[in-house]
Amino acid sequence: MKKFTSITDVNDLKSLLSIAQELKSNPFKNKLLGENKTLGLLFFNPSLRTRLSTQKAAMNLGMNVIVMNLNNDGWAIEFGDGTVMNQGTQEHIKEAAGVVSQYCDIIGIRTFASLTNKADDYQDSVLTNFIKHSTVPVISLESATLHPLQSLADLITIAEHKIIDKPKVVLTWAPHPRALPQSVSNSFIEWVKQTDVDLTITHPEGYELNEEFTQGVEISYDQEKAFENADFIYAKNWSCYRDYGKTLNNLDHWVVSEEKMKLTNNAKFMHCLPIRRNVVATDQVLDAPSSLVLEQANNRTFAAQAVLLKMLRDED
Repeated sequence: MKKFTSITDVNDLKSLLSIAQELKSNPFKNKLLGENKTLGLLFFNPSLRTRLSTQKAAMNLGMNVIVMNLNNDGWAIEFGDGTVMNQGTQEHIKEAAGVVSQYCDIIGIRTFASLTNKADDYQDSVLTNFIKHSTVPVISLESATLHPLQSLADLITIAEHKIIDKPKVVLTWAPHPRALPQSVSNSFIEWVKQTDVDLTITHPEGYELNEEFTQGVEISYDQEKAFENADFIYAKNWSCYRDYGKTLNNLDHWVVSEEKMKLTNNAKFMHCLPIRRNVVATDQVLDAPSSLVLEQANNRTFAAQAVLLKMLRDED
């Protein structure tokens, strides 16, 4: 595996899920595989779960880890070709990626959407340019449009907790005080569509996602109707895709509440974290035995470890 940026980089999803589950039962089985290998983690925006879980995954495999917060600790990077660098940027991506490739055997990149220019964000230029100019494998730790490690962890979680072969999974929009990107939602849809589930997306009118991801998926503007008979509720906020980066007002009633969860088939509640309590979901939902948010976070380690394992073995 030379890069891990989306479901398209995975040749055998069932096999990858199986590897992750095996690693969860025996995390140190391959602890010598990464000996004398270095993972470099480059962050353009803050992280808790992604940073710690990926570090833990690498350590389970015996790797050394270097972490750098580029926005605070590095030079401003220029990504354009042919640019006369006489303004704010000090280092070009060609040199930056080339240098990091000499120091590290695998590179992880975490970026974030600007939410101001749809075309630029959906080109994922930061991640794409690192892949283009790196000479070692690259893992997306979240890009402007996708979050594949989160999605892999989500599938592990669903596989562990489903009680019927084809569960009903509902991805529901939920309120948030900030404009957030579509990356987690896009990625979740992309990955879940490759499994045997009944997927429904519910959101207010105006929050339609990119049809590239939602094509063929049932979409409902009636949240309570969508919740009926659901086996999993995955809550996530995202800003508008069509009116890019914008948010709409007076939608606090879309919070996931205990009353709405009662409409489901005793559904499990999921969220990628961090979550704003009593904004996205109520305390009662998050503190209920049906909440899987901590188990999802735990599975982030084994999702990352499965990907690192395949890269270290140079497997597709």
